Amino acid sequence: MKRQLSLARMLEMGANASIILAAILFSVVLAKFYLGQAPDKKDKTPPPPVTQNVLQKGDVLSIPNVNWRNGQTLLLALSTSCRFCTDSAPFYQRLSKDPGDTRLVAVFPQENSEGERYLSNLGVKVDDVEQASLGDLGILGTPTLVLVDSTGKVINKWEGALSPAVESEVIGQLKTALARNR
Repeated sequence: MKRQLSLARMLEMGANASIILAAILFSVVLAKFYLGQAPDKKDKTPPPPVTQNVLQKGDVLSIPNVNWRNGQTLLLALSTSCRFCTDSAPFYQRLSKDPGDTRLVAVFPQENSEGERYLSNLGVKVDDVEQASLGDLGILGTPTLVLVDSTGKVINKWEGALSPAVESEVIGQLKTALARNR
């Protein structure tokens, strides 16, 4: 029985010694990794700021095949894969039924034919459908509405699915901008 106790104690002491040795080795490795490295001057230099061209009021838009000289234009930046664009279809239908003198132009990152089919399925009529890189236009998400004057200058911009109050604001701004341009 004494042999079993002494064997058990020896195994326990060996296991404890192994755990202590492993902990010391692990601590040494961590200390070398975190404390042993010389500071690198490049790591302290902040990364360059991310610069994205974000469309703002007063910017001038240029889209091939779109002539701004025909008066004010409401640009609908949409994507066929955008759930919020589809959810906003009733508002776009209202806009397309009585745009007044405002031209409606839809811009898609997808091919023109795909954009035309998408709008047709939604029951939205526009004056023109164009394909363009929305990022190149400074438009970071869809849906985005951009009111543009006859020189291509951005009058206002609305992003995302619009609340009824903001939809009323858009319609009011269309009427106000038209009155200013007459």
